[in-house]
Amino acid sequence: MEQKATPKIGGVEMAVLTARFEGIAHKMANTLHRTGRSGILTIARDFSCVILTADHELLTASDSLPIHVLRGPEIMCKTMTDNHPELRRGDAYLHNSPYHGCTHPADHSILIPVIDDDGVHRFTVLAKGHQADCGNALPTTYMGAAKDVYGEGALIFPAVKIQSDYEHNMDIVRMCRMRIRVPDQWWGDYLATLGAARVGEREILALGREIGWDALQSYCRSWFDYSEQRMVDVIRAMPKGTVTRTSRHDRFPATPEDGVEIKVTVDVRPEDAMIEVDLRDNPDCMENGINLSEGTATSAPMVGIFNSIDHTVPKNEGSFRRIKVHLRDNCCVGRPAHPTSCSVATTNLADRVANPVQCAIADLADGLGMAETGAVIPPSSGVISGTHDNEPFVNEVYLGCTGGAGTPTTDGWLTILHVGNAGMCYQDSIEIDELRHPILVHARRLMADTEGAGRFRGALGAYSEFSPLGCDITVAYVSDGNANPAAGARGGLHGGPSSQFRRLADGSLEPVPGCAEVVIGPDQAMVSISCGGGGYGPPEEREPERVVADVREGWVSRERAETVYAVAFTDSLELDTAGTALIRKDRAQAG
Repeated sequence: MEQKATPKIGGVEMAVLTARFEGIAHKMANTLHRTGRSGILTIARDFSCVILTADHELLTASDSLPIHVLRGPEIMCKTMTDNHPELRRGDAYLHNSPYHGCTHPADHSILIPVIDDDGVHRFTVLAKGHQADCGNALPTTYMGAAKDVYGEGALIFPAVKIQSDYEHNMDIVRMCRMRIRVPDQWWGDYLATLGAARVGEREILALGREIGWDALQSYCRSWFDYSEQRMVDVIRAMPKGTVTRTSRHDRFPATPEDGVEIKVTVDVRPEDAMIEVDLRDNPDCMENGINLSEGTATSAPMVGIFNSIDHTVPKNEGSFRRIKVHLRDNCCVGRPAHPTSCSVATTNLADRVANPVQCAIADLADGLGMAETGAVIPPSSGVISGTHDNEPFVNEVYLGCTGGAGTPTTDGWLTILHVGNAGMCYQDSIEIDELRHPILVHARRLMADTEGAGRFRGALGAYSEFSPLGCDITVAYVSDGNANPAAGARGGLHGGPSSQFRRLADGSLEPVPGCAEVVIGPDQAMVSISCGGGGYGPPEEREPERVVADVREGWVSRERAETVYAVAFTDSLELDTAGTALIRKDRAQAG
């Protein structure tokens, strides 16, 4: 039989189809955002929607959190096909297993195979939503002190079939409703996630019928090849070099006294158009919840790489061909084995991988890389829970977390939240949080002089203070950066550290640990200070006009501007150009 020729895809058609697939991902995300029940989805937007080929290759991750999707979805989809070799239209699979590609157990994901009219598996759509509660032993989705997955307590679903012929397996639904603290809230979020994935399925089926499945397959190959070539061009323009950097996580339960040092070695080889990152020289998995899953261990260094290069390079299987990440089994930033806890795998140690990767690239040449983004998860991004009017409530709030790193061309992004998030999550509306939960937010503001000073400064730290109304609340958080703030790059200074307190009835502040579940009474308040971001380049090289603007805004004090940035002012806070030039000349001569 004569084999049918694969249709050719031209540049214009490739651009149009790229926009079509990205549009489908946007529709999925919009569905999840508008129909979810909990604030973590409908306010903070902590979810991701992606499309993969039937060969488990990431096609588009538009509108998604990088730590969720750069790597891991391909393992999740392979788990689906390995466990369920006969896929049919109408199937849907619930997946949150960190041992099978998922980020951490709180990220309930729905996988739906897109089956054409002839019964052929063409694509897979994946919608992932962070849960307000996932059935943990404590009312939090971040259990930093969990010794293992049993202590964590989460329900684990390794690509379990939740729908056949578009009908639910209600046994699984009942299991979740019995385990999760606010079952109606979970059910609403689950339906929103399922609905988002079904929208993706519907739209891709329509696109396949319109364009033809062979044409879409040809498009995928062409798009991956184009993306790989873009990555080749970028790497070949970089300087050759191998750099080792470290970043230290604060001391937590079941860590050494001085915390956890994470070492990354970044090898840039322009002649091969390859970047390799080696994470193998790091501690074994620990008896706590901050170990990485394989999905986050492979995504985190890629976050640092893509932060450090031309942002227009597509993030898909094609560009990924030019990145290799070396992991080892039973490593806290590698491949964990069951029953290792990976409860906090998306944030703390993941950031301690991504940050030194982008700093290592900055070490190669001025104009590359970034400083470190501030650490998470302070109480202002913690999980609040309790009972009010005999009704339980639980949700993660984002009431003030900044931390953006200085870059070669810009100041730190104020609302990035953390490096693996890339600013995709939103800061909460105070008014909506107060409407939905029995809390009162007393303050949310930026804190002066907490930026990492530099040619381009890091973002300022944020202060938040909130209290319960008519009940106690438990605030669960895993706050890194108290002792190890965000480092600067290429002569930039570190950002301000994080800290956390309970404000007592008499107004005094009581320090509380960095990893804890703190009970706050109605006459008390939770006080959270988040990290500032590291600076890029020497502070005395910052444009004086930028320093003056920061002083007028109240973000940098006049004293800090004069002593750290070497900028002189007149009595009316105007720039003293001659005085600034003299101060900077004297400093340069002094070495």
